[in-house]
Amino acid sequence: MTVSGETVTLEKMRADIARLIDLEPEEIGNDDHLPDLGLDSLRLMRLVSAWEQAGLKVDFAVFAESATLGEWWEAISHLRVAG
Repeated sequence: MTVSGETVTLEKMRADIARLIDLEPEEIGNDDHLPDLGLDSLRLMRLVSAWEQAGLKVDFAVFAESATLGEWWEAISHLRVAG
């Protein structure tokens, strides 16, 4: 598994999620349970695909196993350091 995509930032991820679930980015906290906010598996697949196109190479499972933006960002950050 490789992680790249320096253009994928925490705030870009937050904005992308917000756009898909019709919220303002400020309404999504790092610890908010994203499925409770309306992020279903289909939308998650769309997000991961968009982030892959932006250069982020990480398994879908990393996102599917966690439910908060903070957990996603922590996993991505650890993989960047390890990679």
